[in-house]
Amino acid sequence: MQVKIIGGHGGVTKNYSATSYLIDDSLLIDAGSVASGLDIEDQLKIDHILISHSHLDHTKDLAFICDNCFGLKDRPFEVYTHATVKKAIKDHLFNETIWPDFSLLPTKDRPTMRFNSISAEKEIKLGNYKIMPVHVEHPGDAMGFIVEKGDVAVLFTQDTKATERIWEVGKKYKNLKAIFTEVSFPNKLQNVADLSDHHTPATMKEELKKMPKEVPVYLGHLKPNYQEELIQEITALKEDRLHIMYADDVRFHFD
Repeated sequence: MQVKIIGGHGGVTKNYSATSYLIDDSLLIDAGSVASGLDIEDQLKIDHILISHSHLDHTKDLAFICDNCFGLKDRPFEVYTHATVKKAIKDHLFNETIWPDFSLLPTKDRPTMRFNSISAEKEIKLGNYKIMPVHVEHPGDAMGFIVEKGDVAVLFTQDTKATERIWEVGKKYKNLKAIFTEVSFPNKLQNVADLSDHHTPATMKEELKKMPKEVPVYLGHLKPNYQEELIQEITALKEDRLHIMYADDVRFHFD
């Protein structure tokens, strides 16, 4: 399984992009930067899109990938998310005021994208992939995903603070090869992290104790304005299995 980090940050600047993880060129997790980070030719290869929650840094490029690929695909982008998240995206983004509703364009029967509601801990199959959505601690029925293909499983929490259930479910996967999670704020902003349901290096140190042992952990969603401070604090934890995703447009291979 190849995981391409199109964007892996908790903000947007000239050099850093919001969250979009692409698996094997065809399965996308979150749409924070997919349109700005891929050529249209590569955008067209995407079949399925998993959306963890409705925040803009995870959804904004749904608008632009639909616009870029309008009339060029012979089938819609299949978007999978919780019903609460679907409603938020439809009400506040694809609402004909902020952006056209591409779930109805060019026609309702032949849309550019199609929403599919999914529920926590009810596995879905998308081609060669089995997807297990699991609730995490973040607003609006947010979910992480365990993606399994053959002998390889990879866990993506997406945005969350300290959580429990996804680690309980993750430990059942004996073929788990990697964990992608987040650390957004430095320790001095612990109060902000608590209020916004994100991690700091201090809370991540405790969270590691819950995770499946000996599985490498990739930390993303760093806020660009605090990246250097975050790198120092994460490094100070002296946890060998932690890997900091300080750059975008990188690939990881798991087998």
